[in-house]
Order: sequence, then structure tokens, then C-alpha cells
Amino acid sequence: MSDEESEPTGSEPVDIDEKREFSTFDSADLAEEESSQGLFDDLLSGEPIFENKEVLRPSYTPHELPHRSDQINKMATILVAALRGETPSNILIYGKTGTGKTASAKFVSKELESTSQKYSVPCDVEYINCEVTDTQYRVLAQLANKFIEKNEARIDEQVEELERLLEAVDEYEAAAEADSAADAGDEDGLFEEFDALESAPDSDESDSSTGTTTDDESRDSPVETEGSSDNPDTSATADGAASDTTDGDLTDEFQSDGTETDGIESNPPTDSTDDRQPEHPLASTGFESRAAVEARIEDLEDDKESFEEVPMTGWPTDRVYSVFFDAVDYDERVVVIMLDEIDKLVEKSGDDTLYNLSRMNSELENSRVSIIGISNDLKFTDFLDPRVKSSLGEEEIVFPPYDANQLRDILEHRSEVAFKGGALSDDVIPLCAAFAAQEHGDARRALDLLRTAGELAERSQTETIVEEHVRQAQDKIELDRVVEVVRTLPTQSKLVLFAIILLEKNGVHSINTGEVFNIYKRLCEEIDADVLTQRRVTDLISELDMLGIVNAVVVSKGRYGRTKEISLSVPIEETEAVLLSDSRLSDIDDIQPFVQARFENGS
Repeated sequence: MSDEESEPTGSEPVDIDEKREFSTFDSADLAEEESSQGLFDDLLSGEPIFENKEVLRPSYTPHELPHRSDQINKMATILVAALRGETPSNILIYGKTGTGKTASAKFVSKELESTSQKYSVPCDVEYINCEVTDTQYRVLAQLANKFIEKNEARIDEQVEELERLLEAVDEYEAAAEADSAADAGDEDGLFEEFDALESAPDSDESDSSTGTTTDDESRDSPVETEGSSDNPDTSATADGAASDTTDGDLTDEFQSDGTETDGIESNPPTDSTDDRQPEHPLASTGFESRAAVEARIEDLEDDKESFEEVPMTGWPTDRVYSVFFDAVDYDERVVVIMLDEIDKLVEKSGDDTLYNLSRMNSELENSRVSIIGISNDLKFTDFLDPRVKSSLGEEEIVFPPYDANQLRDILEHRSEVAFKGGALSDDVIPLCAAFAAQEHGDARRALDLLRTAGELAERSQTETIVEEHVRQAQDKIELDRVVEVVRTLPTQSKLVLFAIILLEKNGVHSINTGEVFNIYKRLCEEIDADVLTQRRVTDLISELDMLGIVNAVVVSKGRYGRTKEISLSVPIEETEAVLLSDSRLSDIDDIQPFVQARFENGS
């Protein structure tokens, strides 16, 4: 190609704008890509503080529980009966929140199940959180479905073993048939050889009468090879030579111990292990035939088909109990049912569930049931039927609160796994332990504090957790707790709390019960809710006081009597936002409270 052809001419202009468009488009894409990458890239640029954050969560069950060895050993001495095939005593575990009750019980249960597998003792442990599963129907349905699932898994294992047994039977029978065929073939070959030996001398005599014996004939004749005395030519040799040949051949073919050399296979000794008949695969089982194994497989599959999963609603309770009972009693085993927050179940549904569970053993044929109840309320058994109380509380274990030093040991033990080296300043763990010790020695609170402090430090992209992060975590956790408590309040309690907030927002201090009741009535009219009596509203104020949301103090007004002075204990703005997130309260118009005249004590 010439230079004139390669260079553009005036009649063929270059589209410069087109090139510029591509260039502009590419740069715009790059700019957009760079801007979109900045959201998480900045957050990931710093070094992480946590090595394993999960060990600081309440759901984590550690391999070691400091300062709870006495309680763990006591549980183990009670539950060891399950490994002997006996029914363990029922256990009630008491203690305040965060004292290690659930973690210790789960730890012991895990050890119990692993040990039962080691010694081939059937033992199942089932955990139910009664704060979530809080009715008799739900508890029984959940337990029934769990045991149905376990039964189906065991049926699958048994069917698989039986099918392997059938395969072994098939292999054994095939091998036996092959051996029989081989034995029959050996007998036929032996008879053919004897026939050949009998017919051989006649042919030799006819050959010798002619006086001509070829080399091939001499090689092919077994009699000549054996040195038979019927042939006069071979008998003309030395008698000793013929005798040696015959005796030598027999000696070479069969050794003195009866084993084969180069000749016909010999009969081995009767005590030889190689030819001993192998044991039939069904000999060591309880089955007499292949048909019996197949019938057992069919029965197991029918059992699996008969299991019916319990729906979470819709069945009569007695039917649910019947399905649960049959599922538990399907196999021979010891069952440990762990009911966490058992007081919540009794509070909502009464003690019928506990009564049924504690009386099951008198009706069960194959299995045995033991109950572990865990409660924060030391007095919840006061509301139980005396019969339930006596059978349920056979053994009681109390978990005392942790002190500050014990909490420090727990935090140090967990922090070794949770954080990278050098991520904690020296004053972080003592401060977390001190804060938690102030609230009845709550280890859960201490772990939450340490985890939240680490998260705050990580968000601020600092490499070390310091005291300030712990104090910020304390405020954040307290606010989160208040938000959760307020969010789960009943509607009537929310209305009472909303009335108190409206009064405080309008500058009313030392609020009394009458003022709260007046605003409460107007709020009920706004959302068309039932109006409770003033006495019941007073009770609701006391409940809010117990939750730490308000502070209610009874004061004397002299000749005007006694009244409650109420004030908020939580941040107003955040609490009001949580209340207004309720769909019923969000439509309330701004209500200006009418404050009645009050007579202050002149003293």
C-alpha cells in the first residue's frame, strides 16, 4: 500500500467527534466506577479488631466455663444415670440472667450425647426456649416433630444396614454356587483321567506288536512315561530304575504334609483354615432367612410412612400429645427435655404441660423421660400444682451471680479467642466487669459490653479498644434495652407511657397519677381503645416502674393525702419514636395536656 493510500485525503475526512465520544464515555465510566467503590472500600481499609466475634455472643457455648465447675459436676452426677439406661432425676436450675445457667446446661447435654455415642447408649437431648415456644400446643408439637425426625433418620440407618446384609447374603450364596460348580467340574475331570488310564495299556500293546514306536508316541503315552510293567521293552530295564521312577513321581507329587506339588490336587487336612466353610451372614443376626430381612425392611418403611408431622396450629391438644408420646416411645432410649425460661411457659399456659411431661414415665414402655427446667424466677414453683412441684423439683441447682473478679476471668478467657493480639487496652476488661457486676453479676451483659465496645472501635477505625469505647457501649446497650422493652409493651401500657411523655414535653414535673389518667383517657378516645379504671392505670404505672422506664415514688401531701410522683427514666425523644412506630399510636394528633391545679406541701 502506498503512502497516498494510507494517509487520509481531503475527500475522506476523519470522524474526530466519534473518537472523542468514545473517550468521554470511557472516562465517565471510570469516574462512576471509582465513586461506587468508595462505600465499603473505606470501611474495609482498616485492620479488623476481631478474630472471632461469635465467642462473645450469648448463643456461643464455650468448651470451658470458669467458676461453674460445681454446678456442672452436680448436673453430671445426676444425668450419668442416663448412660446406665436408667431414668435421671428431674432438675430445676435457678439463677438470675447471665449467671451461666443455659450455657452450663447445654455444655453438660453436649457431653452427655457424645458420651452416649461412645458407649452406644441411646440418649437424646432436646432444647426448647419457652420464651419463644410458650404454649402447651407449641411445646408438644415442636418436641413431636423433632422426635419424628430422629426416628426417620434411625429408620434410614437401619434400612441401609439391612440392605448391606442382603448384599452380603447374595455374595455368600453366589460364592457357594461357584464352589459347588467347581467341585462338580473337578470330579468330572478326575473320572476322565481314570478312563484314559484304563484305555492306555491296550493301545500300547497294539503299538508294541508292530515293533515300531515313534518318539511322539513315546512322549504322548502316559503309561510309557510312568514306566508301566506291561511293556516288555521298558520292563527289560533294571527293576530298580523302574521302581525308583514310580516312587519318585509319587513323592514329588504329594508332600508329606498333604499339600499339592506338580500333580493332582490333594485333599488338605481337615483342620486347615483356608478351606473352612465361611459363616453365613445371617448366622450372627436374629434373622432366619432372606425373606425375614426383607419383611423387616418393609415394616420399617411402613413405620416411616405412618409418621405424620404436627402442624403448628389446628390439631386438638390431646392428638398432639398422642403423636408426641408415640414418637418418643418408638425406640428404646433415655430422653432429656431441657425447658429454658420454664417460668414463661407456666405464666402463659399453666402447668398442664409440666404435669403431662412429668407423668409420662408411668405410661412409656420403651423410653424414659427426664426434664431440666431453667428459670430466672426463684418463686415460680409457688404457682405449680403440688404434684407437679414434687415430681419436677426432684433436684435443684442454684447459680449465684458472678462477682467482678469472676466476670474479669470470663472476659479474659473469651477475649483471647475473640480479639487479635494487642487490641485491648488494660482498663477495658476491668471496666466491663465492673459495669456488669453492678447489675447482679450478669456475664451476658459483660460480654455484650465488650463486643459492642469492639464494634464501636472498629467503626471508628481505631486499632485499640479503650475505656471511652466501653462507656459509649454502656449508653448504647441501655438505649437498645429500653427500645426493646418499650416496643414489646402492651397497647394499654404504651398509652400510659405516652401520656407521661406528653406531660413531660409540656414542662410538667412531678407528674401525679390523676394527670396521667386524664391524658390517658383522651388518648384512648383518639384510637378508640377501651378505657381502664384509674386503679388499673396505677398498676400499669407500677409495672413501668419495675421495668425501669419510669420512676414512681409515693409522696405524702399532708391533708391532701398520698400520691405517686412520676418521672421518666429513659430518653424522651427515642422513647416517643418507638411508641409512634406502633401503627395504632402513629395516628394520634398532638394533644395539649390539661394540668389540674395541685396543692404543694408547704413544708
